[in-house]
Amino acid sequence: MKTLLAFVSLVCSATLLHRASADTGFTIEETPSGLTIKHNGELVTNYIIDEANKPYMWPVMGPNGKPMTRSYPMEDIEGERQDHPHHRSIWFGHQKMGEFDTWTESLTYTSRKDWAKERIEKALTKIGRTVHREFSKLDANENRALIRAKNDYIGSTGKKLLSDERLIAFRKTKSSLIIDFDISLIASYGDIELGDIKDAGLCVRVPTVLDLKTGKGGTIINSEGIRDGDTWSKRATWVDYNGLMDGERVGVAILNHPSSFNHPTPWHVRDYGLFTANAFGFNSLDKSRDDITFTLANGTRVFLKHRIIFHKGDVNLARIAQAYERYAKQ
Repeated sequence: MKTLLAFVSLVCSATLLHRASADTGFTIEETPSGLTIKHNGELVTNYIIDEANKPYMWPVMGPNGKPMTRSYPMEDIEGERQDHPHHRSIWFGHQKMGEFDTWTESLTYTSRKDWAKERIEKALTKIGRTVHREFSKLDANENRALIRAKNDYIGSTGKKLLSDERLIAFRKTKSSLIIDFDISLIASYGDIELGDIKDAGLCVRVPTVLDLKTGKGGTIINSEGIRDGDTWSKRATWVDYNGLMDGERVGVAILNHPSSFNHPTPWHVRDYGLFTANAFGFNSLDKSRDDITFTLANGTRVFLKHRIIFHKGDVNLARIAQAYERYAKQ
């Protein structure tokens, strides 16, 4: 009986390790679909592992208490763009891992009306998956929530391509939600070629109301002072995408840490709302640059380190340049 009680106590203690008090600070709850992260009892985001060919975070609740990433294809919102169904809020992918594509998904092609059946079928044979393997650590307290996860990238043939280890940390201030996203890509299953491709990296799909194309005040600016459409393909230490939501200016910035692979990263940031830090896109984004396709040797890894800041105000009010200086010193 004592042994049974000791076991139950151990299980309960393990369950509570990643839970703070329900009404103060951060909590992480395991669910059938992944994780739910809350702050002071209110939703921050869900980390979803079983509803697409990759893990993603959605919805992401900004400091204004409203969703600050696009809801499609998870949910239909009136007036929201319904293009690129693989743009799932916040995610990571790469369109040229060996012979396979972990960026797009089946709906990307089956929803196309302008492609012939044969072309769609060929594209579908290339689609891979990012498969959640385990949460190696879940920890939450008054100040932050921390997730450590491991994944395998698998081709459509079942071939294991590589693995990753990711650390995702959440913090909040009165005017911002801060998400640190560190990821190591590891050649765990032999050599793997990673192509120079424009569709790869850490991605945020901003809501339609904020995007540049909507024409309701959206703007993009990078660390070099370059704005809007001219930011596409440029290398920069950070980029900010902000606009008006219900009359209030809010935005999202992505910061690229100096220790990150191929820093400063090129940016695949578009007027319709795609916002990607792409350390793998050099020649594919700018033909004046060399092709950086490379082979990740068996047992080696590349490390990517970014901070995502959902903030109130514009880039100056949110002090994104100063936030980057602090981040770069960490």
